[in-house]
Order: sequence, then C-alpha cells, then structure tokens
Amino acid sequence: MSSFIIEGGQRLKGELTPQGAKNEALEVICASLLTSEEVRIRNVPDILDATNLIMLLREMGVKVEKLGEHDYSFRADDIDLDFLETEKFVRACAALRGAVMITGPLLARFGRALVPQPGGDKIGRRRLDTHFTGLQKLGAELEYDSERRCIRLEASRLKGAYLLLDEASVTGTANVLMAAALAEGATTIYNAACEPYVQQLSLMLKRMGARISGVGSNLLRIEGVESLGGTDHELLPDMIEVGSFIGMAAMTGSEIRICNTRCDMLGIIPESFRRLGIPVTQEGDNIYVASCESYSIETFIDGSIMSISDAPWPGLSPDLLSVMLVVATQAVGSVLIHQKMFESRLFFVDKLIDMGARIILCDPHRAAVIGLGNKVRLRSSTLMSPDIRAGIALLIAAMSAEGTSQIHNIEQIDRGYENIDKRLNRIGARIIRLDN
Repeated sequence: MSSFIIEGGQRLKGELTPQGAKNEALEVICASLLTSEEVRIRNVPDILDATNLIMLLREMGVKVEKLGEHDYSFRADDIDLDFLETEKFVRACAALRGAVMITGPLLARFGRALVPQPGGDKIGRRRLDTHFTGLQKLGAELEYDSERRCIRLEASRLKGAYLLLDEASVTGTANVLMAAALAEGATTIYNAACEPYVQQLSLMLKRMGARISGVGSNLLRIEGVESLGGTDHELLPDMIEVGSFIGMAAMTGSEIRICNTRCDMLGIIPESFRRLGIPVTQEGDNIYVASCESYSIETFIDGSIMSISDAPWPGLSPDLLSVMLVVATQAVGSVLIHQKMFESRLFFVDKLIDMGARIILCDPHRAAVIGLGNKVRLRSSTLMSPDIRAGIALLIAAMSAEGTSQIHNIEQIDRGYENIDKRLNRIGARIIRLDN
C-alpha cells in the first residue's frame, strides 16, 4: 500500500492540463469490442482503472497496441470467449467496476456475457439493475450463478425495444446503447443519461456506422445495424479533474490556469464553485483561478443557507461533491452538501473533523459545513483514502493544512488521477510518494 507525504501550506502557481476523461475512457474502450476492425483512441489517461481495463481486453484476445503516449489501437477480431469462464476473468472483472460495460458489446456481438460482482469505490450500494433490466428487454436471458457470484446473460439475437430506464444511469445507458447498436430493429431509450461521456460514446458509435438520434438528450433512438466498423476517437478532458484543480487552487490560495478544458462541456461546474465564492474566470478554452486570501459562500436570494447537491446531467456531478465539501471548510459561511446518489460517500468527513473542520454529518447523505475562513486552518493528519474522489479531497485538505500529513492507500487516487503528485509538484506542491 503506497502513501503520500504532503507538506502543507505551499502556494501553487502555474498551468495544469487535465487528463483524458476517466469515465469516457472506460466506455469507449469497451465499445471497441463491437467491431472486428481497428479502433484508435487518443488521450487515454494513464490511470489504474484504464490500464486494468486495457489489460483485461488483452487477456480476452483483443490486439492492443500503444501507438504513443495516451494513444492506443484496439482490434477485437479474435476474442477468446472461453476466457470468460475462467477464474482469472472473474477476478479481473470483480476488481474493476467499469468492466461491467463489456457486457452489452459481448452480448450483442457474440450472444453471451458473464458479469461477476463488480468492485470499485466503496461508497455504498451501486446497483446494476438498470443494466440488466435493459438488456433483458432487448431479449437477453439472465441466470445467476450463486456459487461464483456471477450473472450469465445469453441471447441468440437481441431485438430492439422501448426502454424506460428506472434511473438515468451513465454506465447503464452506455451498456444498453452499445447493445442496441447491433440489435435487430429499433430501440428507444427514455430517461437516458445525457452526460458528455454518453454523448461522446454516441458520436463514436455513429462514426462506426451506428444509427443513433437524440444525442445530448434523454431520449435516444437507435436503428440496429448488422455490423460496425472501425474509427478514430479522442477523449474529452476530464471535467472532474478540472473541478478538482479549481478546488485545489482555492484551498491553497493559489493562482492556477487550467488549460484546454473544453469549457463548453463543463456544464454548471464553474458556476457551482463561484457559489462558494471562488473567483473562476473563463479565458477562451482555459479556466483561470486567481489567488485570493479568502472566499465567501453565497446565500440564496431569500437569504437562506446555500445548499449544493448532485443531480443527473446537466446537474452537478456527484463525483465533485467530495471536493466541494472540503473546499467549503475553509470558506466564510455555511453550506449544506447533499449527496443524493451514494449513501457512504460522505463518511470520509470524520477525517476532516479530526483535522479541525467544522462539519455536522446530518445523515449518510447530508453534511452541514460551517466555514470560518482562514481563522481556523486545518491541521495535518494521517489519513486513509477510501475512494477516488474522497482521496483527492483529502489530498487537497492536506495541501492546505498546517504541517505534514500522510495519506495511505493512494492506489485509490491513482485509479482516477494520472501522476497527480508529479504534476502538482511541478507548480509548487511538496508531495513525496512512498511505494511499499
């Protein structure tokens, strides 16, 4: 288990460029299974979740070639379906939640798939009902193997159907969309997720020959085709990393310019940080955060306490609430953070309370933060990263704290942030990685 040693109180100054989008990477890499032709994907982040998924596809028989930094070629023309029955496959999938998105492509193209109990962040129950219900409506038969804790799906040929998703699940929408692209007939997906990641996947599938309309809305219509071809795709910048850098600049009183962010795809992220009083300015396709000694949380128009909550796109991504919560601890004013989707994601606040933050955990979904600005700085501490987003939030807290902190289990951070210590050290941070 590796660790970070962080010397707090360092001001950063310089430019950061966000990595390729983690969540989009997992979707489009799985989409390469839909065709026997070459699929080239650029701007793939060098993070554990992406590299582990690429390794899994190699084990399945996909020919993977690294063409350059962050540039990969995939050719799934000789898939070893017998590998799906091995314990090695089960263990690999169980350790990587994103692997569930190979299900739709495998089922549509080869007629069968196996889904082990998925791993990933420990942030409460993350059900997969939307995936399986959607695939069943397309004609898949589902069987649960209780001994191996796996779900087996089979279908001689998927058939188009009308689907009203029970929730606007991003990965659920992606899985069903990929399956529907090769299904016989027309499929309608209502209450579809419309995040930029799903938009990007849809545009990639269309370049491969899929017939999809309604991209960017919550109503997708797909006319199934017999086969799909190859394509060339480039990932968006990671908007969660952009938000993390905004919060980091505010907490450390730093001046940071975040370059090449695709501002048109950031939604309400910049405005949400402005509500916390952070001076966020758009400069073309860059985001500039000026150094400021303090920032004050806004109130609503009627004077009531600000509340910030997650919601399906174009609402605020739940992946940023951990960052916004820690940023609020050093603001002036109060805010209610309402994490609606995951019941365990706020449990890391006890670590912030130990560091001196004024936080009341109301219940598993809500935390009230009383910010006292620079009057009460956070104290250094020894911390443990429970998941990707809490991990980066704790790193931000440690960077702003007085003294030297240590964060263990940083593999969680590495799952979603590429070489974060090296990139931050280049602009003034003091972070040492200890590999055990």
